[in-house]
Amino acid sequence: MTTDAGTLGKTGPVEVVRARESLGGRLAAAASGGLVRVFLILVGLFWLVPTIGLLLSSLRSPEDMNASGWWKVFSQPSQLTFHSYKTLLENSDITSSLWNTVLITVPATILVVVIGALAGYAFAWMEFPGRDWWFLGVVSLLVVPVQVALIPIAELFGKIGLFGTIFGVILFHVGYGLPFAVFLLRNFFAEIPRELLEAARLDGAGELRLFARVVMPLGGPAIASLGIFQFLWVWNDMLVALVFTKSSTQPITVALQTQVRQFGNNIDVLAPGAFISMVIPLAVFFAFQRQFVSGVMAGAVK
Repeated sequence: MTTDAGTLGKTGPVEVVRARESLGGRLAAAASGGLVRVFLILVGLFWLVPTIGLLLSSLRSPEDMNASGWWKVFSQPSQLTFHSYKTLLENSDITSSLWNTVLITVPATILVVVIGALAGYAFAWMEFPGRDWWFLGVVSLLVVPVQVALIPIAELFGKIGLFGTIFGVILFHVGYGLPFAVFLLRNFFAEIPRELLEAARLDGAGELRLFARVVMPLGGPAIASLGIFQFLWVWNDMLVALVFTKSSTQPITVALQTQVRQFGNNIDVLAPGAFISMVIPLAVFFAFQRQFVSGVMAGAVK
């Protein structure tokens, strides 16, 4: 009886722990099962509702939009039409602003990526006086809000003739995009094995060739992530564009805001214009999604 009691006393807690572990295992299995996947799919679809609503609204006539909600197209598919997009293409303000957005976003993204990659490599692997202090100075610029520099830079651009020009907007975006670009790429490039770079130098590679042939291919995921961030930020910007552009150089964000302010009832132009301004950065993101995920995962591992 004593042995049985001692055995029961010893195995009792073990059985409780096993029961608890089995309960946790069952919960973990349920969390990784099909129920959670269905829930995540529903959350994703719910997140896409505004985008789907904007798309369907852009495919309806103004009369239908004033009469009922966009969900009516599911019961009346005959409402779908591309007339609004035809009206949009005939609106010179919208089309010119869309082209201005491309002229601002593409150079601002390319310049930030190229200059940031060169500076990041220099701060990571080149020796020069005060390198660490210069890097700290660049990183400290990350804490400067955009709003602080709007008026001083606007006055400076006005004195040198850049205010209201596309080139001035590009310069502003490049200046504010470089600190983050240098910080991100310097930390990524610093993780490249030194032996790999030394081997390339022993083969006679100079700094530019080493940067182009070794560092850039290895830094592809980080560069793609930076390019996506910069593209989305510049494309969707409205604050800087409101301050530094005029009617002939304004991007699509300012043009749509102006249309809302001046013509509150022209939904047949606003809906397709807003959808186009949103779908282009989405297309860019999904085109470079694999590189973006690789860059994020590489940064997480390192």
